[in-house]
Amino acid sequence: MIGATIASLRQEVERACRESLGVTIEAPAIEIPPEPRLGDLAVPVAFELARRLRRAPRDIAQDLAAALRLPAAIARVEVAGAGYLNAFLDRSRFLVDLSGHLHRPPPAADGEKITVEHTNINPNKAAHIGHLRNAVLGDTLVRLLRHLGHPVEVQNYIDDTGVQVADLMVGFEELRHQDAEAVRAIEGRFDHLCWDLYAEASKYLAADPERLKLRQQTLKRLEEREPSARALADVISDRIVRCHLQTMDRIGVRYDLLPWEGDILAFNFWERAFERLRSSGAARLVSEGKNAGCWVMEMGAEEGGSESPEAGGDVQEKILVRSNGTVTYVGKDIAYQMWKFNLLDTDFHYRAFHRYPDGTVIHSTTCGKGDASSSSFGHASRVYNVIDVRQSYLQKVVATGLRAMGYPGQAEQSIHFAYEMVALSATCARELGYKLDKEDLQRPFVEVSGRRGLGVKADDLLDRLEERARSEVRSRHPDLDTEALDSAAHAIALAALRYFMLKYTRNKVIAFDFDEALAFEGETGPYLIYSAVRAANILRKLREREGPAAAEIDPGDPHIDRDYLNSPEGLEHWGLLSALARDRWVARQAVGSLELSLFGKYLFSLAQQFNTFYHHHPVLQEKNPDRRRLRILLTDLFLRQMERGLGLLGIPIPERM
Repeated sequence: MIGATIASLRQEVERACRESLGVTIEAPAIEIPPEPRLGDLAVPVAFELARRLRRAPRDIAQDLAAALRLPAAIARVEVAGAGYLNAFLDRSRFLVDLSGHLHRPPPAADGEKITVEHTNINPNKAAHIGHLRNAVLGDTLVRLLRHLGHPVEVQNYIDDTGVQVADLMVGFEELRHQDAEAVRAIEGRFDHLCWDLYAEASKYLAADPERLKLRQQTLKRLEEREPSARALADVISDRIVRCHLQTMDRIGVRYDLLPWEGDILAFNFWERAFERLRSSGAARLVSEGKNAGCWVMEMGAEEGGSESPEAGGDVQEKILVRSNGTVTYVGKDIAYQMWKFNLLDTDFHYRAFHRYPDGTVIHSTTCGKGDASSSSFGHASRVYNVIDVRQSYLQKVVATGLRAMGYPGQAEQSIHFAYEMVALSATCARELGYKLDKEDLQRPFVEVSGRRGLGVKADDLLDRLEERARSEVRSRHPDLDTEALDSAAHAIALAALRYFMLKYTRNKVIAFDFDEALAFEGETGPYLIYSAVRAANILRKLREREGPAAAEIDPGDPHIDRDYLNSPEGLEHWGLLSALARDRWVARQAVGSLELSLFGKYLFSLAQQFNTFYHHHPVLQEKNPDRRRLRILLTDLFLRQMERGLGLLGIPIPERM
């Protein structure tokens, strides 16, 4: 809501500069002062103009203040300090506008579609802790984009023809002597079984260089769609992906479409993309040197070419097709990215893949007949690929490929949402049952490593979080029934996990710690939902004592003490009220910078402000009836904003905790 006022003020400052001072300035900065007493919006434009006009900033600010035609939402403007223009909002009007804002649903989706691809777990074993950070970041980005009114399609790419699946196939075929039908009959949690078998197969292959030929043979069989290999890969991938969907649904993450790499091959997407790359000159065949027989794409230094794994620090080229004819990951990624932008003259077929209990359907690509309209998938105007920072070079290659084929706009709109890895604190690693050596204990965190046996299944982590949360809630509410206890434990565990994965900047390696994530004090998810539960309890008690209508305060009620908002004593009331209006403004900042932690910290700040407000200014105990109405209304507005904001983080609010 505050964003519209900022936009109006910015336009008016531009006009005043042009007409009163004779200077043109575009998008002057507008800030939010650190304290409400300093104003609600601050315009430092006079400092920027001082050198151009050779005048003191304060003199410039005074001329601008006299020339401004204030937007309706702004009551007055004052010149402060050495040359700031401080704007003060019309607080009575603001109260009514904010209530309307929080009672209205977000704007309906409009405009060109945005695609967000995230999670992308290899279908060879259970999801691990690192996948949780990817899924939380990707899902939060989707929720924020939708909150801002963008139509968004969520894709989870399934690499069912890669090395990991090939190694697991070797495990089933060579170590277990099982074909597709035998694997289909295996009972129990299939992804957890594959977690162990994949590690066993990896050791088996690494023990003898000759065995690595099995991997290459299996990859070749998959790419050529050899029937027995394709059947086994299909069974493995299908079963594991369904397990992954269950795990991700536990943290509130769902998708619209599952594109399968095998279908990219079946529909000849790569051949069509390869023809474009060759005809445009972007791809060339190498005739000599270590890459002889390979099709490569040249990468300039500004595109990261010297960082190429094939480059050795000096050769600036990326292999698209190996000398044996197999396509590299990045080659298939280029074809897939072209499809997302509707740059290929072909499409997948689609089928309903999974239906949740609430009726929500996830669709999948298929090389079969299909049962869903293709018009609803793809055709993006912007694409976010949520992949960890180690994939930065390959993402540059994809953008370079698009640009080289004559699609600079799509290359610009191919956005890599990079993030750093997830590790464990030593305490967390021990609690999960891992033995640590002295070197581990001396490091700031314990790196997750499947080779060292420090792989952390996502389900195990979630189970432990819920177990600890359940114990905490039971100690606080021993008479709580099982259903309420489980609901509260799930909400607390979800808040702990999702906020922890989000609150750090994305370029920071994070060390997950149970105690830190689950704390009810400090910057944590449980603290956020605790503040919302506190507000809900205030309103619940009010309804129980005085009836439902007592908690429904009309913001236009003349008996609300609006004057108190303008008094020094009511400054905390106004500070909370004005902060509640910044959700969309902060959401835009978070999405624009891809630092989603900004929105989490915004909610944390709101929670802190409400708790301070509540401790200093009792709500139900207030004797002045008009002031009491104001505080009840503030409590209701805070709860509504927290419900909306926590929903954008994928965090539910329990009734008790």
